Amino acid sequence: MNFTPFRLSALVLLATSSLALPALAQQQVEFRGNIPLAPTGIANQQLGAGPWHYSTAEGMDITVEVAARGIEYPMALTFLPDGDMLVVSRPGKLHRVRDGVLTEITGTPPSVYFGVSGEPAVSHGYLDIALHPDFAGNQLVYIAYTKPFGTDQRSLAIGRGRWTGTSIEGFEDIWGGNDPTVSGAARIAFSNDKTLYIATAGRDPQDLGTGGGKVLHINDDGTIPRTNPFVGTANARPDVYSFGHRSSLGLTVHPATGALWQNENGPNGGDEINIIEAGKNYGWPMVSLGRDYSGPWQSDGPNHLGYQPPVVYWTPAIAVSGMTFYTSDVMPKWKGGLFVGSLRTGEIPGTGHLERIVLNEKYEELRRETLLVDMHQRMRDVRQGPDGFLYVATEERDGVVLRIRPAQ
Repeated sequence: MNFTPFRLSALVLLATSSLALPALAQQQVEFRGNIPLAPTGIANQQLGAGPWHYSTAEGMDITVEVAARGIEYPMALTFLPDGDMLVVSRPGKLHRVRDGVLTEITGTPPSVYFGVSGEPAVSHGYLDIALHPDFAGNQLVYIAYTKPFGTDQRSLAIGRGRWTGTSIEGFEDIWGGNDPTVSGAARIAFSNDKTLYIATAGRDPQDLGTGGGKVLHINDDGTIPRTNPFVGTANARPDVYSFGHRSSLGLTVHPATGALWQNENGPNGGDEINIIEAGKNYGWPMVSLGRDYSGPWQSDGPNHLGYQPPVVYWTPAIAVSGMTFYTSDVMPKWKGGLFVGSLRTGEIPGTGHLERIVLNEKYEELRRETLLVDMHQRMRDVRQGPDGFLYVATEERDGVVLRIRPAQ
């Protein structure tokens, strides 16, 4: 191939100039350790009084209103048979909500709470709440919480007590409370056979001898089901049901199949929803569909080869949180949809929202819709109420519970 002197000189100049210039980045990003500091320009926005009205993708207009206000960092909620709500919060408080009025409930355990949600090494006091499937007869309330023990140590604990109508009576731990390797986020959910599942964060998710990064399975009194997959396995905890999980912030039972659905936060991308099967390995930290916070892929490219793959995933991450299937005819175009809370999108605080995911009969994703983005709230939990409406807890300092209903 022949080059004119002009073309050759231009190529040499281009090559030498390229070698001389440093790699161009958008800007110098400040790090704390190996995690880039997130910008806060649209975070911590005050939520107005409402109500708010929205058109949705399915052609069904909705109204969003405040069902309860003034809860400091609400984390999870459930409904009593009379329709009142019980709401747990990060500072370790339990509230009853009746007609929008809050009453703090006594008789619950002390917990540990510090740091800013979304940052590393924080502690959440109360994490989740569930009623026993036979609540009408036994009045048992279960709370997942961060328990202090020893000298400046903390551990995930699950306890239960009896609801009296105004307090929790005889609260006692049935699981955990003394293992510092199991802390951080957690969710609990009762299965159709009235046993309890616990989704955990923590260290060593590939080690069957630890409780961190697992889905655990216990009876309602804390004893171990004999059918658990690792009962009798050397060096394995008998309560382990599945392993290889990161931070689990959502757990629900499919209303038709009874299958356990779990979601977990990835690092920078790679949030996922899993259908949990006994004894299976879901891969963390060996594989991921996300990147390490500093930029490189968490594994050798995005994959789940050799491990259980997710049924839904997000890259960039949305910091998936509470999760529920919608089963009511009150909002018929949403029936069968899977709703998932988001704490923030793409590592940007102030971008939390609610997502609706449509699945086919094989539980393959068909489409998803993003809702309530303009509220700029951390959507920590979502539950269906006995009235057929959806309720969303926003984990903010001046937190609220939102009610989503059809527009009138």
